[in-house]
Amino acid sequence: MKLHNIKHVYFDLDHTLWDFERNSELAFAEVFKKQNLGLQLADFLKVYQPINFKYWELYRNNEVSSEDLRYGRLKESFESLEFTVEDALVTMMAEDYIEFLPKNNHLLQDTIIVLDILKEKYDLHIITNGFEEVQHKKMKGAGISHYFKTITTSEEAGVKKPHSGIFEKALGKTTAIAENSVMIGDNLEADVLGAVDFGMFAVYLDPVIQKTQNQYIQIQKLKELLNYL
Repeated sequence: MKLHNIKHVYFDLDHTLWDFERNSELAFAEVFKKQNLGLQLADFLKVYQPINFKYWELYRNNEVSSEDLRYGRLKESFESLEFTVEDALVTMMAEDYIEFLPKNNHLLQDTIIVLDILKEKYDLHIITNGFEEVQHKKMKGAGISHYFKTITTSEEAGVKKPHSGIFEKALGKTTAIAENSVMIGDNLEADVLGAVDFGMFAVYLDPVIQKTQNQYIQIQKLKELLNYL
């Protein structure tokens, strides 16, 4: 099945094109090395990853600030491990992590192949809830900035996905309308349902597909997108 009348393809960045988990682990390895922490990185990441996910949900719902997210996810992780770290050091590590993160440039499998093919037929764009200062660095470092006509961040839009305002902001930069646009992302609520509610087509990138929905297309790997576009 092909999606017809599509002219504009919008991608989420983290977990969709940019390999966040791998790059994040490398950034934390550098942070731990710098501070010489007596803690195994694997033990930390096991606790940190679900806490980080929780904080991003809070941030998306405007329940914590970006500063609270950066500090709180680390502080809570260390507390869960009963590993004492002074507040000043937590703040320093949070800042170092943001500095180190975009220096790692691993992309998810087949990202370049998919972008190379799609750029010949569509205008490609990014819509991301990630931090403005970091997302542009990630894309530049990974060598993918040139694929995209526009990049819209939540900080620029003043609202975060799934709020309709960020989709309106992104489409307003071009001649795109909802009916000729599709959103691809890994977050069901923010990327997929947000886009569907705005009137766009949507593709849900989910490694573990449990049930197919009529509202949107589900794929397990990015390359499967070529079956629909």
